[in-house]
Amino acid sequence: MQGVRRRKRRPTRTRRVMPHDELSIDIKVEHEGSAVVFKLHGSLDIATAPTVRAALLEAANEGRHEIVVDLRGIEFLDSTGLGALIGGHKRALENGGAVRLVVSEGIILRLLTITGLMDVFSVYPSVESALENVNRLAGTL
Repeated sequence: MQGVRRRKRRPTRTRRVMPHDELSIDIKVEHEGSAVVFKLHGSLDIATAPTVRAALLEAANEGRHEIVVDLRGIEFLDSTGLGALIGGHKRALENGGAVRLVVSEGIILRLLTITGLMDVFSVYPSVESALENVNRLAGTL
């Protein structure tokens, strides 16, 4: 068979596909008196930050002065996630409120300390502490 060219097969590339759980966030909202508590589970990153930002802004715009964000279920937090938290905090401040964060010992607390956000946010070890405004964590490494 002269004149028939065979195409060389290119090797197929495989790419790692992240499981759905790594690309999502679960937000549970609880109302505690005049406060609203957001319990987050999953990743707070470029894919999920707009959803979190929108929820925080909506709460602040509705007159919720005390907003508590429980980050103990967060496995990954990037700069866009931090930006969503900061945006919500700014809006809450404009409306006479604030965003309080709840974190456990570990990487999220370290990230808040390294970035200087421990001086921006009030950070607590539990939702109860955040609601009562007691046992605030200090920003030391």
